[in-house]
Amino acid sequence: MTPVIATQGIGVKLGGHRVLHDVSVSITPGEIVTIVGPNGSGKSTFLRALIGAVPLASGHIERAADLRIGYVPQKLAIDTSMPITVRRFLGLPRKIDLQTAEAALSRADVGGLADHQMSNLSGGQFQRVLLARALLDRPQLLLLDEATQGLDQPGSAAFYRQIEEVRRNLGCAVVMVSHDLHVVMAASDRVLCLNGHICCEGTPEIVASAPEYRALFGTGTKGALALYRHEHSHSHDHKHDNSHDNSHDNSHDNSHGGHS
Repeated sequence: MTPVIATQGIGVKLGGHRVLHDVSVSITPGEIVTIVGPNGSGKSTFLRALIGAVPLASGHIERAADLRIGYVPQKLAIDTSMPITVRRFLGLPRKIDLQTAEAALSRADVGGLADHQMSNLSGGQFQRVLLARALLDRPQLLLLDEATQGLDQPGSAAFYRQIEEVRRNLGCAVVMVSHDLHVVMAASDRVLCLNGHICCEGTPEIVASAPEYRALFGTGTKGALALYRHEHSHSHDHKHDNSHDNSHDNSHDNSHGGHS
């Protein structure tokens, strides 16, 4: 399958400091890839490199022709004294009609918020509006940079279930950075462990068993992740039936109860 985006030995320097080096990754359509790593490991920088927001010191990036990318940043500050509705926010910098706004909000599972003030949204609603903005152009590649930061565990789980729904509906590839290892890795087809370079990669089970991963996150994480995967068990052939959807929701409820 032709990749939507591929990096070949890329490196990034910020302020004279080497943040990334020799990172080669290929992302295929419909794939969910989670990037994990300690603070300062270059995870956010890698996403910014994918969208062209930081210059490369080495290597190169190949993107599919006319690739549409949606991006949800780690955080976005909105001046609460400035009145702006959700619809107007979605229309920055270009205006969009109400139908387009509502379609994007519905895909993010927050339909009906178009006329609400951004300053009055809950944390979960705010993040889903950011997701809706990223979905306006029906992206082929969706990038999420710790998009559930500040949400509680049930909120994070619900958000990532919505990401899986978006993947099913749009067929887009998803690359997400997160510290919510138990939730996000369970939803992933592939995991990349990044610490300036790719330490290890593969399915969640393979990465959780890798010495490099265990050195960064400890053996306790592996045990909790194995339990979560056992309860979450499902296939990743992107052809989800109703039985999967039901067991998926139940597994989240059960596993979160076990990790509380």
